[in-house]
Amino acid sequence: MRLLPALALVSIFALPGCVAPLVMGAAGTGAVVASQERGAGTAVDDQVIRTKINKLWLDYDSEMYSHLWLSVQEGRVLVAGKLENPEKRLAAVRLAWQVDGVKEVANEIQLGERPGFGTYLKDSWILTQIRSSLTFEPEVSSMNISLECVDGIVYVMGVVRDQQELKDIISIARGIDGVKRVVSFVRVKDSSAKPAATTQQAPIEQPIAPPTNRGVERTPLP
Repeated sequence: MRLLPALALVSIFALPGCVAPLVMGAAGTGAVVASQERGAGTAVDDQVIRTKINKLWLDYDSEMYSHLWLSVQEGRVLVAGKLENPEKRLAAVRLAWQVDGVKEVANEIQLGERPGFGTYLKDSWILTQIRSSLTFEPEVSSMNISLECVDGIVYVMGVVRDQQELKDIISIARGIDGVKRVVSFVRVKDSSAKPAATTQQAPIEQPIAPPTNRGVERTPLP
């Protein structure tokens, strides 16, 4: 949960009836146990992973916990947000890899000064517009999609039925005023290909490969 006043604004602007995955906070504590495109068991496993990563972040640094957004889908972890310290950026990813069940970590943490209140307000407005559009889009199953916006960059993660549904989601997000680019880590259901990051521009960083020796990653961080 983002421990900032902007969190309250999200709830003020959110439309009634918006589904849980679309209103997840910075640390991604919200979850849907069952959805249309993935089984309840997988969703529960993802929630366990999310909870453990959040705890590691909170124990390591409260700023890391409060300023990063986390989404987990089928063991695939997406981390987004903004941190000023590059060491904390690396530590956040290393900590995520420590949790059993994590298959992939996509690092979309930006380095730099954290956005001010006005930027959080604008990001909240952007998310509200996207959620509203997705809610009334009959060809999109919003139950399977998680969204976050950081300084005008929209991150999308989840599972869709086909490529057309993915195109619709990205098109809707791109059409909202103020969106700088859309970064998608969405998996197409029953697709044998590995999910790829789809963006208006190149992603900040490609998903990080697992450490060659996970045992090393389990040693306490300084």
